[in-house]
Amino acid sequence: MLGSFSGTTVPALLNSTSNQLYLHFYSDISVSAAGFHLEYKTVGLSSCPEPPVPGNGLKIGERYLVNDVVSFQCEPGYALQGHSHISCMPGTVRRWNYPPPLCIAQCGGTAEEMEGVLLSPGFPGNYPSNLDCTWKILLPVGFGAHIQFLNFSSEPNHDFVEIRNGPYDTSNVIGRFSGTDMPGSLLSTSHETTVYFHSDHSQNKPGFKLEYQAYELQECPDPEPFANGVVRGAGYNVGQSISFECLPGYHLIGHPVLTCQHGTNRNWDHPLPRCEVPCGGNVTTQNGTVYSPGFPNQYPNSQDCTWLLTVPVGYGIHLNFTLLQTEPYNDFITIWDGPQQTAPQLGVFTGNSAKKSAQSSSNQVLMKFHSDAANGGIFAIYFYGLSCCPFSTLHQLQQKCRGPIPPREKQPFQGNF
Repeated sequence: MLGSFSGTTVPALLNSTSNQLYLHFYSDISVSAAGFHLEYKTVGLSSCPEPPVPGNGLKIGERYLVNDVVSFQCEPGYALQGHSHISCMPGTVRRWNYPPPLCIAQCGGTAEEMEGVLLSPGFPGNYPSNLDCTWKILLPVGFGAHIQFLNFSSEPNHDFVEIRNGPYDTSNVIGRFSGTDMPGSLLSTSHETTVYFHSDHSQNKPGFKLEYQAYELQECPDPEPFANGVVRGAGYNVGQSISFECLPGYHLIGHPVLTCQHGTNRNWDHPLPRCEVPCGGNVTTQNGTVYSPGFPNQYPNSQDCTWLLTVPVGYGIHLNFTLLQTEPYNDFITIWDGPQQTAPQLGVFTGNSAKKSAQSSSNQVLMKFHSDAANGGIFAIYFYGLSCCPFSTLHQLQQKCRGPIPPREKQPFQGNF
């Protein structure tokens, strides 16, 4: 407030220090008077002192009068220390509301832009001693960093820069540089790249200036079509994983989960798996299908495969040949009513026909397939468990079984067919 005046004394000359002036007059209900008459004219105000341009930075704004605002920006690689905007304040002494900021090269940080600059602390001056600085370049998945050094000078052997292909201390080092030779350009093959700088207690040098730019990484090879199975996963970029599952009756050969690797040649960390029908195995599902080896292709020659089917105690097993095409007599399937070949035989099946069936009096069935050295074939046997009353003969079993075992919700696939 410039002043408050009352009575008959004429106030002294007043000078405002702003481009705006607020005047308020108040009178009560009693004595009236002549009031006041004042004149004003515009006068130039003194300006705030010109703020200095920060080293390695820019000043935006050329007016320094009251309420004028000046802003500051740093060159790429430098961080603003202080306020990015300052304002010229009113008052008898003209000054800025904050001191001008500085632009400094920091020890470490995080860079998430698609391109940028990293600097050693103090650049272009010498870096301090005893530094351990880490910068993280974090790009969207599917992008790597192309790194190019513009300046480089460090104490040979003792002070160095490491570029790591990943976010961890243990990530693969793709470049380690020391001395005065300018490093060549580098390509990281991860969307996360680490830049690490170390200086010891002795000689100090100007350090480094590097720039990076994101580039799109290739995907790992498409694993589909995946025969007799399904592939689950969101994508095939570096660091992403996919999983493989086989259709019922098939067995996964290989690793069930693959991860797209880093590297200039994009590939999965293991060979692609495959789904095959195994030659025999233990089957513990309550229903399913046993396929011939190699299904839906013809089975190989000279095969001897054994399957043991097991359902809960108190149940029998019904088997139905939905497909049977074998070399008559030379290639055949033998089924026993029990877990061993000493159990009663339910039949020997061969030739070219289907809709043949068998039914056990036990909760276990042993099946053996034999093929000779000539001609192939194919077969598929559907089976399910039967809930049965007590019985003493196969005929009684067939008369008293009450039908298939009721399916359970979301039965997991178990066993090898």
